[in-house]
Amino acid sequence: MKKVTVIWSSPNTEGLTASAKNQIMKGLEEAGAQVEEIHLNEKKLEHCRACANGWGTCNKTGTCVIRDDFSGIYQSLANADGIVWISAVYWSDMTECFKAFFDRLRRCDATRNHSLAEKRCMLIACAGGTGRGTLECLTQMERGLTHMGMRAYDRIPVVRFNREYMLPALYTAGKAYAACLENGFDMYY
Repeated sequence: MKKVTVIWSSPNTEGLTASAKNQIMKGLEEAGAQVEEIHLNEKKLEHCRACANGWGTCNKTGTCVIRDDFSGIYQSLANADGIVWISAVYWSDMTECFKAFFDRLRRCDATRNHSLAEKRCMLIACAGGTGRGTLECLTQMERGLTHMGMRAYDRIPVVRFNREYMLPALYTAGKAYAACLENGFDMYY
C-alpha cells in the first residue's frame, strides 16, 4: 500500500478547494492508498526569515531554525510515496499560507536534503472567482517542484464554472494516481 500525502491550503473548509480535496482523497483511498491529509491553514507556520544573509541552517544542515509545524510536515512529505498539492487561487498564485510553507520547503530540500527529489506529484489549483488564475498558479507550483527535483504527474485546474464535471474527474484522477504509484508510471513525468 502506497502512502500519499494530500497537502492543501484554503481558509474555507466548505468551499471549492475543500471539495476538490475530498474528491481526490476519496479516489486515492478507494484505490487502496494510505492517505494523510495536511491542512496548512490549521498549522502554525511562519514565513522564512532569510537568516544568516539569506542562507542559514537550511543551506548548511537542511533544517530550519524556526520552531513551528514545518519540520513535522516536511517529514511527512519525505515519507510519502506520492504528494497531492492543492491550493486555492489568490491573485493567480497559491495562498499566502501555501507560499510561506513552500518557500521554506524549497530552501531546505533543494539546497541540501533532496528528500523529495523524483517524487511524482499531482497539482490542483481551485479558483472561485473568474478562474483565470488557475493556470498561472499551477505554473508557480510546478516551478517550485522543479527546484526540488519533483515531477508533476498531472496538473488540474478547478473553477466554479467546471466544478460539476471536474469534481467527479478528481475522484477518478485519485484512483489513477494511486494505481500508478503502486504499479509504476508508463512514461517519464
